[in-house]
Amino acid sequence: QVQLVESGGGLVQPGGSLRLSCAASGGTFKIYYMGWFRQAPGKEREFVAGISWSAGRTYYADSVKGRFAISGDNAKNVYLQMNSLKPEDTAVYYCNVRVTPTNDEYWGQGTQVTVSS
Repeated sequence: QVQLVESGGGLVQPGGSLRLSCAASGGTFKIYYMGWFRQAPGKEREFVAGISWSAGRTYYADSVKGRFAISGDNAKNVYLQMNSLKPEDTAVYYCNVRVTPTNDEYWGQGTQVTVSS
């Protein structure tokens, strides 16, 4: 069982920046993918960004390209640098990881990001 601890959420004004962090621990299988999803009130959870350690690639939703940057280290920590934040970025952000060979998926508890003046 993989445990995920997220941090870095908060209140920021439009145009501001935040950096989210997610630390993974536990489990017996290798993490091959780490990413971020978000869920705004009344909306479905949506993909934001991901990093595949196995493929050596990063992925972004169109809505955040050019503003957000995902990075990580040792397939244990993943970060989301969020710049030029907009009110529509307001949501609970969830860390997501996948392990090999079972392809099991794990979720963090979520961290609130609020963009408001």
